[in-house]
Parts: sequence; structure tokens; C-alpha cells
Amino acid sequence: MSVKVVRSSKFRHVFGTAAKKDQCYDGMRITKSNWEGSTYCSVNPKYLAIIVESAGGGAFLVIPLSKVGRVERDAPVVGGHKAGVLDLKWCPHHDDVIASASEDCTVKIWQIPKNGLRESLNEPIVDLVYHQRRVGLIEWHPTVSNILASSGSDHKFCLWDVGCGDVLTEIDLKDVLFSISFNFTGDKIVTACKDRSVRVHDARTLAVLQEQKAHEGAKATQAVFLKDGRIFTTGFSKRSDRQFSIWAKNGDNSLGGCMGPLATESIDSSNGVMYIFYDSDTNVIYLAGKGDSVIRYFEVVDEMPYVYWLANYSSNVPQRGIGFMPKRGINVNNCEINRFYKLAQGSGNQGGYCEPISFTVPRKSELYQEDLYPDTFSGEPSLTADEWFMERRDAPPQLVSMREFFADEGLKQKAKVRSSVLTSGVKKSSAKKPSPENGAAPSPGGFNKPDSTSPVSAPNNIIQERADVKALHLLITRLKQTLQDFSLRILVLEEKIFEYECAV
Repeated sequence: MSVKVVRSSKFRHVFGTAAKKDQCYDGMRITKSNWEGSTYCSVNPKYLAIIVESAGGGAFLVIPLSKVGRVERDAPVVGGHKAGVLDLKWCPHHDDVIASASEDCTVKIWQIPKNGLRESLNEPIVDLVYHQRRVGLIEWHPTVSNILASSGSDHKFCLWDVGCGDVLTEIDLKDVLFSISFNFTGDKIVTACKDRSVRVHDARTLAVLQEQKAHEGAKATQAVFLKDGRIFTTGFSKRSDRQFSIWAKNGDNSLGGCMGPLATESIDSSNGVMYIFYDSDTNVIYLAGKGDSVIRYFEVVDEMPYVYWLANYSSNVPQRGIGFMPKRGINVNNCEINRFYKLAQGSGNQGGYCEPISFTVPRKSELYQEDLYPDTFSGEPSLTADEWFMERRDAPPQLVSMREFFADEGLKQKAKVRSSVLTSGVKKSSAKKPSPENGAAPSPGGFNKPDSTSPVSAPNNIIQERADVKALHLLITRLKQTLQDFSLRILVLEEKIFEYECAV
């Protein structure tokens, strides 16, 4: 009898679900730009930003996440650019600050009012002017405040301190960049260039440390750093097949090594650029291409074959662009691990719309699933720009427990006592309880003990004697932990049953 080996993974059954129509955002004129370096959409726990068509200049919408439904034709926009907006990114450390790059050769930093846009915003808080041609790509530093990288069609790669509006470092490249990605601690940057080379740069000096032609095809390549220092790339083969590769941090299988990547796998023969969305908490990678109606997702591991396919999310409508929600904005109570915001063009004159897509791990328990949620980025910077650039200090991101985003109010159980055989024959005490006013000292917990001669039932006495709030909280915490341990044990047993059934 042959035995089929099934790989055990808690993300093996992740599935994607599109939001209902009344939970989408529609009626918007999504940009018609064909710039390959941008996904036209950026999202954070407060706002959704989408590049739109605008007469007389570039503009983008900023919509509060709670404001679903149709976008008004005269909705306020951020519209201070003199030409079309090509890329935009929310600041990871300030949910009200967003950067935009434009064909007008500038990068602008905007601060959204506390309650959202009430009228169009045309004055940025910082105007970054240095590039000589259009700026198509920007990226914030993950751990340092006020540090932004930009790249334009003038082949310049710049590092900015947006706090003072100065260029800290700049280098000239051979061609246009298609992607910029910082590593986990922010001391290195990996870029994918139009000349088919993927390069690793020192984040402060932008000096090239490693270089390799990652994919042989002439179309756009994308590259991101993984949490452990490895690099994941997407691109095209000589025959224009779409493929991905994973590269080692150092050694023969790293960029510039003599052995090539650790692994390469072809996906299909479509011609859309595959954008990489990496969840560093779970090591799950999502690949989404413009013009595709599929989002593929994979799990990255340390041993061969290094990348495991999990599943595909498919729909009937191709995506025009896509946004990726930071971990702080997902629904922990529903076991959601990631959420996308897909831009698509409606039929006829309906305009474009944005559809949230939730990726969820199926779990029966309603308790907090600690194994799904390692500590995540807190949204607070680890260093200031001067500490990082002048003092040359590095620091990992500040992390926060995902339990803080778990709402357990609905799970709290209230004890209810109903008339039953347990309460029959129980008489309430009519004896007068001692009080401080009558000369009796209160008990240590701040509650008066009942008279020892009182005929009150034993359960009522226990409740009164143990009504210490701290003790009750401790008891509840222990009960919750016990329930969580049992639910995890049940999950492990269900996995084993599933593996046994597949083997048989």
C-alpha cells in the first residue's frame, strides 16, 4: 500500500473571500496609467488611497475604511500634483501621512486631517524636488522615522529625510527601477531594475553590495527581502513564462553567487507583472498580477523545496491594481491573516470599484488563536533619522502582540441562576449584616463577612467571601487559557485524522 505524505502546515487551508457588494467601494475613475512599478492603491488601518483620473493634474482619493458604498462624483481628493500620480505609499509610522510620486518630477508628503477629507487637499506638508524626470517609485523605511527612498526615469535612486526635505544620498542607475524593498532591520535595500539586474544596496550609502540578473526575460522583475535575509524575485524566462525564484542570503546560491538561486519555478505564460506581497509574520507570499483574476499564495520554509504552493484565489474580474493591509488592520476575531483591496473596472459606465478580499484560516474556536499571530510591527519607529543615518545605528522593528487587536467582549459569559431543584428550599437571610458603622471591621478584601449563624446557602456565602476583583480576573484568565489549550489540542488531533485519511 502506497502512503501519501501530506505536509503539515497551519496555513494549508487558508481561503480567500471577497466582500459583499455593499461592503465595496465603487463609482471611482481609476487611473489609466500603465506604469509597471505601481499598484495604484495603498491602504492602512484607517484609510484607503486610490490613484484616479483627474483633469488638469494628478490626484488620488483618500477614503475612510468605514465609508463603504458609492463614491460621490464630487468627492474631495488630494490633488496638488501638476501631472499624473504614479505611486503612493502610507507612512508605516503615521496613519495620517502619505507620500505620492508623480510625472511632474516631484514627491509630495501629505497629512490627512484627523476626520478625513472634507474638502480637496492641495497643499502638501513637504515638497521633495530633486528628480529631473518623472518619479515612479517610492518606499518608506520600515523602522526609521522620516526616511523615504525614491526612484525616477532620470535613473536616479535617492534617499530622503522628509523631516527637513533633504536628499541624504543619491546614486545613478543604469535604468529605471521596478521595485524597492528594505530588509527586516532596514540596513539593506534590494532593487529590481529594467536592465534585468537585481541589486542589494547598503541602505545609507546606496552602494551596490550584490548584483545578479535574476530572470532572463526582458519584462519587469520584482524583488523583496524575506525576514531571514533571503530574497524572493518574480520575473520572466526567455520564453516569456512567468516564474519566481528564491535566493540565499549569502554563499553560492545568493545574488552574485556561482550556483544561481536556491529554487526557481515557472507559473504560467501570462504577460502581466507579478507583484509580491510578503507577510513576514507568517512567511506567506502572495503573487498578484495586473490583468490577472487570480491571487496565488505560497508558504516559504527553510528546507527544500523552500516554497510550497498553498492555494489560489480566483474571480471573474481581472484586477487593475491592488493594496495590501498591514497586520494591525486585520480582523483577528475571524482568524483573518491578511486582507487585500482589489481595484477593478466595472462594466459599462459604472466606473471602477475596490473590493476587499479577506484571507482566513478556518478555525472552530472563537478564542484568540495565538499560533496564527506572532508579534507584529507596532507602527512605532525604532530610531530617528539622525540616529540611523548620522550615528549609523540599526534596530529591528518594534513589535506588539496581536492579542491587543482581539475583541473578546462578546465571548464573556455571564452566569445566570434560574429556579431549579438546586435553589429549592434555600431561604434568604434576614439577619442584619455587620457594617463599619455598627462597629464591625470589614474583611481584608473590603467586603464584610456574613454572620456565621446566617442560613444563607453555601454558594451565596462563597460568592460574597471571594468577591475580590483581582482574584476573579485571575480565575477567568486561567479558565480562558485552559480552553485555549484544549482547542489547540483538538486542532492537532483533527490534523492527524486528516493526514491519516489522506494516507489511506
